[in-house]
Amino acid sequence: MQQIHKPLVSLVLGLLIAFSVSAQAQDQQPRFLSLTPPEGLPIIPVLEGWIANADGTISFSFGMINRNEEAVDIPIGANNYIEPAQHSGQQPTHFPPGRGTGIFTVTVPNDQKEIDVWWHLVSSTGEDLKVPGRWGTSAYELDFIRPRPQGGMQPMVGIGENGRQSAGLSAQIGDYPGGTVAVGDQVTISVNVSDPSNRDSSDPRFSEPLDIGVEFNKWQGPGNVEFARHESTIVEENPYAETDRRFRFFREKKVNQAPVTGGSGTASVYATFSEPGEYIISTKVDNFSAPDSSNGDQCCWSNIYQRITVR
Repeated sequence: MQQIHKPLVSLVLGLLIAFSVSAQAQDQQPRFLSLTPPEGLPIIPVLEGWIANADGTISFSFGMINRNEEAVDIPIGANNYIEPAQHSGQQPTHFPPGRGTGIFTVTVPNDQKEIDVWWHLVSSTGEDLKVPGRWGTSAYELDFIRPRPQGGMQPMVGIGENGRQSAGLSAQIGDYPGGTVAVGDQVTISVNVSDPSNRDSSDPRFSEPLDIGVEFNKWQGPGNVEFARHESTIVEENPYAETDRRFRFFREKKVNQAPVTGGSGTASVYATFSEPGEYIISTKVDNFSAPDSSNGDQCCWSNIYQRITVR
């Protein structure tokens, strides 16, 4: 009887030893379900898709993911570059936490549309994270230059209070109209916006003009940019009583956000620069209060950029 059980005993012991070794090996490996660290994670470049422009050119839309709790800066150079090199320099160097969708585009002539445009972001550990802007795959074609189902379109935006308006993921880049600013001074940065969407006014959802979302961020620059709410910004109060469960879901707008009511107007924010140098402030203008517009729908927003010299 003992001989009959010896193979079974040997098998059980072998399985226990194998399980023990496997468990020890797993303890030495990263746990996929463990919490991610709050900092030190790489910035991930993202291709949103490509756009067939009316003039025959092709634009590649890029975004990014920053899973850190704080913003990360990666200067243009060996750790942040675009190939072919002629397109490098327009990408961001400042990455706020979270997901940035369609933050800029690279536009190429029609005869260069089959040349991949690569955006490289190298992590602190030397890992080269890159994504190609690639034309031709229909699943990646973005068509938001056409009206959405309920008539939503990209908002129009201009620099300053009276600048010429245009729409697009890289609508325009221009100089800050206030001229050179000084380190430590609080300056006003503004954009003028309007909603060109053609919606059915008999639909109760569109009986009144929808709010336009506006958000300012540092795009490039050597130092920190501190934003403060402008006095012209309407601060929405929590409409629910503390006893209402919806109360805790209300989120007040950030100080760098300045929504515009009534479908058109000017949005402003205060900015203070910590160091001298050349900066770019980006502004994202959206129609996300409409049911046919959101980041997930890849519509409808415009980006504009202001160059600011700080002395």
